[in-house]
Amino acid sequence: MKNISLIALILYSLLNPLWAQESDVTESDVSAAEDEAAAGDESLDSSIEALKKEVLSLNRDLFILEEDLLFPANTQFSIFLSMNAGSLFALDSVQIKIDDKNISNHLYTERELGALKRGGVQRLYIGNLPSGEHEIIAIFTGIGPKGRDYRRGETVIIEKTTEPQFVEFIITDDSSKEQPEFDVRVWE
Repeated sequence: MKNISLIALILYSLLNPLWAQESDVTESDVSAAEDEAAAGDESLDSSIEALKKEVLSLNRDLFILEEDLLFPANTQFSIFLSMNAGSLFALDSVQIKIDDKNISNHLYTERELGALKRGGVQRLYIGNLPSGEHEIIAIFTGIGPKGRDYRRGETVIIEKTTEPQFVEFIITDDSSKEQPEFDVRVWE
């Protein structure tokens, strides 16, 4: 009980001078403080915008550095898929293997297929591949001619150099054979 009254007395003595100071404040002091706060808010907003721009710039630089670190130019390797197929083949999935190691599987949605048929190109894989000879196998699964299940594999052997390398698998319709055609293009 004695401690509680002592604490109350200390709090009263601390707060009393603050109340006395508040009564000395005039309206001009209040308006000056408001103007200063408004100017401070504007400078704070501009500082925040400048910081946002700097953070975006740093993020872009970090992304570029991360790409260079993770995928150095001398070992960079990418695989793409494009499609010019109409009615002979409806792609369901694709599986990519490099040197008998499964590196990518992808199941397609109607939206993705629509984008591919309109000329889109999909990156199936980006990674590092050491120099030398490598076997790439792509297995395409879907619905082929006359609504039958269709599974086709395409194999390419590449010689990876110290330059970045790109492989594109292209699915087209061959109306003379009434079959889908699977081609491979290798870029250095």
